[in-house]
Amino acid sequence: MKKSIAVLPGDGIGPEIIRQAVKVLDAVASKYSHTFEYRYADVGACAIDRTGNPYPETTHEICTTSDSVLFGAIGDPKYDNDPAAKVRPEQGLLAMRKALGLFANIRPVKPYPSLLSASPLKDSIVDGADFIVVRELTGGMYFGEPRGRNEAGDKAFDTCVYSKAEIRRVADVAFAYAARRRGRVTLVDKANVLATSRLWRETVKELHEEKYGDMQLDFLFVDNAAMKMVSNPRDFDVILTENMFGDILSDLAGVINGSIGLLPSASSGAERSLYEPIHGSFPQAAGRNIANPVATILSAAMMLEDAFGAVEEGAAVRNACEKAIADGVCTPDIIPGSRYGTEETGDYIVRQIISSGK
Repeated sequence: MKKSIAVLPGDGIGPEIIRQAVKVLDAVASKYSHTFEYRYADVGACAIDRTGNPYPETTHEICTTSDSVLFGAIGDPKYDNDPAAKVRPEQGLLAMRKALGLFANIRPVKPYPSLLSASPLKDSIVDGADFIVVRELTGGMYFGEPRGRNEAGDKAFDTCVYSKAEIRRVADVAFAYAARRRGRVTLVDKANVLATSRLWRETVKELHEEKYGDMQLDFLFVDNAAMKMVSNPRDFDVILTENMFGDILSDLAGVINGSIGLLPSASSGAERSLYEPIHGSFPQAAGRNIANPVATILSAAMMLEDAFGAVEEGAAVRNACEKAIADGVCTPDIIPGSRYGTEETGDYIVRQIISSGK
C-alpha cells in the first residue's frame, strides 16, 4: 500500500504530538511493507505568522491532493488573548472543515480498564462506558450569518442556521455507526427552546422512519445529556448532535477517559477525511515534553482503519497504546510525576508495534 498523507502539525504542542504519530506510522509502514509519503503544511497561528492566512491556499491544495489528512492542533495566546485580533487561528480550522467538506466529526469514548482511577468519576460509573459522539461540523452557530456587533459595539450577535439536507447527511453517518454497534442513536438537542433543534428532531425522526426503523432512536435535551454523560455514560451508544453542543459534549467526555489527551477523532466528508486529537494546542506545555501523544496516535490508527482499510495495522497501533498505558508508560496528565514524556511514550508505542506479531 502506498498513500500520501497531508500532515498539519499546527501550533503549541501540535508539532510534538504529530511527530510521535508519524513515528508510529513509520513503524507500521516498516512492519507491514507500506509506503507513506508525508506532505507537510501550515495551519493556524503559524500560518498567520508566515502568510497572514490561517488556512493558506497552498495548504488546501496539499490536503485536496493527498489521500488523507493528519492534523495536530491550533491556537496561540497572542491571538487568543487579543479580542481585537482580526484574524484568528481558529478561523483556519473552520475554513479547512468547510473547504474540505468535513461535515461529520466522530469521537469514540471508551476508557482503558487500567486507567479507570484516572477519571475524577467513580470507577463504577466509567467502567464499561463505550460510545461515539457524532457531531455536525460545518453548520450551526459557528458558520451562521449574520454575525458581529452593532455600531455602538455594546451588543453582539451570532446566527444558528441548519437545513434538512445538512441534518440528514450527518444523521446517516450516526445510524451507520449504530448499525455496527448496538443499534441505538440518541439525538441531543434543545428542542424546547431552539427552532433549529426542532428542525433537527423532525428531520431525524423522518429519516429514522424512512430508513432505520429497525434501530432505536431516542432524544435528550443537551443539559440532561451532559448530566447523564457524567452519571451514567454506559447508557449511550451513538450520540448525534449539532456543532456547538457536540463541541462541548465531546470535550466533556474526556472526563470519562481521565484525560482529553486520550481521545482521538475523525472528521469525514464525501471525498476525504481528517484525523486529529480532540484537545487543543495547550501552549503552556509546548516544548516541555509533557504533552500526551496517545490521542494523536489513536487518530492515526483511525486513519489506517477507516481511510486506508488497514484494519490489522490500526488494531496493532491501538493494542500498542493500550499496552503502554497498562505498563504505566504515560505522560504526567495521566500519572502525575511520571518519568515518561511525549517522546518516551511515543518510542515505547513504536517498540510495541515492531515487537508484536504480524
